[in-house]
Amino acid sequence: MTKALGFGLLALGLIALPALLSAQDMPDPSLIHGRAIPASEMPDGVVTVRVVREAIGNNIAGQQVQLTVSGRTRTATTDEQGRAEFTNLPRGEEARAEATVDGEQMTSQPFRVPTSGGLRVILVAGIAKAAERKKMEEAAAAAGPAVKGVVVFGGNTRVLMQFREDSLEIYYVLEILNTARARVDIGAPLTIDFPRGAQGATALEGSSPAAEVSPNRVVIKGPFASGTTLVQVAYRMPYDTSDLTLEQTWPAALPQVTVGVEKVNNLSISSPQFTSAQDVTAEAGAVFVLGRGPALPAGGKTVVTLSNLPVHSSMPRYVALSLAGLLAAVGVWLAVTKRSVYGEARQTLVTRRDTLLSQLEQLESKRRAGTVDPNNYSTRRQRIYTELERIYGELDEVGAGPEGGGEGIAA
Repeated sequence: MTKALGFGLLALGLIALPALLSAQDMPDPSLIHGRAIPASEMPDGVVTVRVVREAIGNNIAGQQVQLTVSGRTRTATTDEQGRAEFTNLPRGEEARAEATVDGEQMTSQPFRVPTSGGLRVILVAGIAKAAERKKMEEAAAAAGPAVKGVVVFGGNTRVLMQFREDSLEIYYVLEILNTARARVDIGAPLTIDFPRGAQGATALEGSSPAAEVSPNRVVIKGPFASGTTLVQVAYRMPYDTSDLTLEQTWPAALPQVTVGVEKVNNLSISSPQFTSAQDVTAEAGAVFVLGRGPALPAGGKTVVTLSNLPVHSSMPRYVALSLAGLLAAVGVWLAVTKRSVYGEARQTLVTRRDTLLSQLEQLESKRRAGTVDPNNYSTRRQRIYTELERIYGELDEVGAGPEGGGEGIAA
């Protein structure tokens, strides 16, 4: 597997799925800022706009919010939860939410009011300032000595899968979280061994350079900087049956188990670690089955079983391989048989040629001794030459040229 694999899941799962997770997962604010998230449980034609400062939970109450729909602007004020509510909006119309906090103007991405259900929009103030402050803190922490400690996997750590021919492409999105202010030395690299049968593992773009990927594992070297170290890897998992079980041991604690697989036909996913499994739709329209479960301690294992996998019959491949083998065997037999037949024919011709050359030599000796009639000499000599020409022609046809015969004739 190479980086040019055509990782469609980068556009589907790695980016879109975080937006599909509920707010309680505390995703990166920059991933949800200004995005409209469908809320089927809300009344039709209702949009709520939540305004927070830097992170979800830091609600801004009493904040004016503008919502523009089809060129008309409405205004509402946020409540104690930081939410401004707009009701009875025209279905199917394009809208945009705006708010200004401490001089910072925030604008949502354009969205359409759904024909059924509502939408939730979050505007996050101070993202740029928070990012700059975090950058400065990380620089200060990186300049200091590493301390002994532990790391855990972050809440957005997940496993995603999609199909490619007769194999699964499996993606690990790993957030390695160091909650200390200083760099942390965990005493050894963080090593994740892939399930048995994994092939072609590779690191994806955006993955930390501290991650080294080999065919069957990824090794993330420390010390780990304060905050999050992002590692994204992928590998192939071939299969030839409709059921497949994947076991993965996690070297650090997981706050929750999240596994998503592209839904094809009647595919289902199950695991002793799951407490729920539901279909979710990514932005590009692909449907994933998303299984989720509670936290796992360091050294914990997930056992995930995929059922009703799409399996293509191996019979055409086996038939093709069998025919290829049969053709090869027939070719070898014909070649060997041909060489045997040609060998026998050649030997017969060589024997006859040698006999004729011997007769020609005897005839020449008799001519020189004057013991042969001149007319009889000419007739016999012509007959021997004619037959020798025929034999040399047949030797050429069976792949053997003259073997010193020309020298006998010249003599």
